[in-house]
Amino acid sequence: MTASPSLGLKEDLFYEGGPARGDLIVNLIFGATLIGLPFAIGAIVRAFWLRFKITSRRVSVSGGWFGRDRSQISYGQIKELRAVARGFGAWGDMCLLLKDGARLEMRALPRFREAEAFIKDRMAEAAAKTTTPAGFAVAAPNG
Repeated sequence: MTASPSLGLKEDLFYEGGPARGDLIVNLIFGATLIGLPFAIGAIVRAFWLRFKITSRRVSVSGGWFGRDRSQISYGQIKELRAVARGFGAWGDMCLLLKDGARLEMRALPRFREAEAFIKDRMAEAAAKTTTPAGFAVAAPNG
């Protein structure tokens, strides 16, 4: 469990780390051919600079050149989740479609089926919190 020092909010850490090692190994094997070379280079770059962090409050992805690009989204911003198995189901790719039309792609995510279930549960919790009307908005008079 980690805590945000400024707000005192607790986050349960589900996963923190890089892409699946199997993705790197498979792409290095295919990199022995000329056709597989770009995929091997991509896998090496992902292994060095891509990091995922999935907590009970948000999804963070650090990547880009030397890991300088960072994206953080809360579960209330996610409209749809799409996941595809790779490596015979050992890892997978996940795309989070956001309500503003943007998307966040997570490639070679280990334990992606567990992560998919975890994120979907948090999306449902966030939707339940935002759709509950309260106060004067519940019973507005017709007059």
